[in-house]
Amino acid sequence: MATGPPAKVSPDVPRERVEVMCRFFENTGVSDPIPPPYAAPDGYSDLLRVSLKADQVRRGKVSCHLSVGPPLLNTYGGLHGGAVAAVAERVAIGCARTVIREDKELFLGELSISYLSAAPDNSELVIDASVVRTGRNVTVVEVNFKLKKSEKLAFTARATFFNMPLAKL
Repeated sequence: MATGPPAKVSPDVPRERVEVMCRFFENTGVSDPIPPPYAAPDGYSDLLRVSLKADQVRRGKVSCHLSVGPPLLNTYGGLHGGAVAAVAERVAIGCARTVIREDKELFLGELSISYLSAAPDNSELVIDASVVRTGRNVTVVEVNFKLKKSEKLAFTARATFFNMPLAKL
């Protein structure tokens, strides 16, 4: 269980609802400590690195595949929404970098994701990213996640990056 001051609960919330919510968080492991291999400063990258592999990189397009497995699963046995967001961000950055010069820094201004279908344990996802628009100051990348077996669209994401020149000191 987490340590620290207890949460402030509004008096208009029935006590039974508070207890149900607390049990939900306990059952999902929200307060459990992070296992040592993943508590490292960049442990989250290690989780993605073992599951995400690049297949093809071209100017304005990137294709990857993702193996859905235990470190990335939610309590229902599907790919966790946070993992989808992390993968979408990484792949979008990689795709944007194919058209943006290295002397420009990328700042993620917006990431929107549509969760259309579940990606179950032991499934493979094909991830295709493409630059929708690029300009002097803004780059927009679309990322589609399809189940490899059925080619069904599971998730779609759109990332907007601001391109900024690196400061010269």
